[in-house]
Amino acid sequence: MQSVKTNISRLTDDILTKLDKNESPKKLLLHSCCAPCSSYCLEYLSEYFEITDMFYNPNIYPSEEFYKRSGELERLINEMPLKNPVHFLPCSYDAQEFFEAVRGLESLGEGSDRCRACFRLRLERAAKYAKENGFDFFTTTLSISPYKNAQLLYEISKELSSKYGIAFLPSDFKKKNGYKRSIELSKQYSLYRQDYCGCVFSQRESEQRRKDKENKNGKE
Repeated sequence: MQSVKTNISRLTDDILTKLDKNESPKKLLLHSCCAPCSSYCLEYLSEYFEITDMFYNPNIYPSEEFYKRSGELERLINEMPLKNPVHFLPCSYDAQEFFEAVRGLESLGEGSDRCRACFRLRLERAAKYAKENGFDFFTTTLSISPYKNAQLLYEISKELSSKYGIAFLPSDFKKKNGYKRSIELSKQYSLYRQDYCGCVFSQRESEQRRKDKENKNGKE
């Protein structure tokens, strides 16, 4: 028997419609994976929240890629006209945190339990920080990607919300043309768009797919 999928967008709408725009905006901790994914999320969510944008991604490889993505996100925040304040929160780079989280799962492909462990690592840091620093909600930009499982992100966030006693904003930001809008904004702000998720394993898998495609085209 298949489990019934949660209508995440409806849950988001229910929360947002209950917010009083005449009051001071609630504080949201937004975990961001990169500038392109953050663009639409910032445009959308800044209408409702004062946002702190946390760049915590120890999965990114190599370190030059990490700092490039972090810098692009900071630039985007400084350049975008947003309704409510957005604060940039860069986190230090410690790749060992990622490798410890996915130990034993390295050979699994993208979308596997390796990704689940990576999601949990990053979301747990966000949930814990949000609780310790008086935020009203936490959420992540990860769900805007058509390659990320929004239901899985919802389940992990729900579990962490209960563990740390902090509300989370359910998100499936690819809905309502969110992903399409992120592409438009990326072009508008000339954002760097990476061609792999972030970790060394996804980089290798991306390179292998590219080689396979080239070999296939060469045989045709």
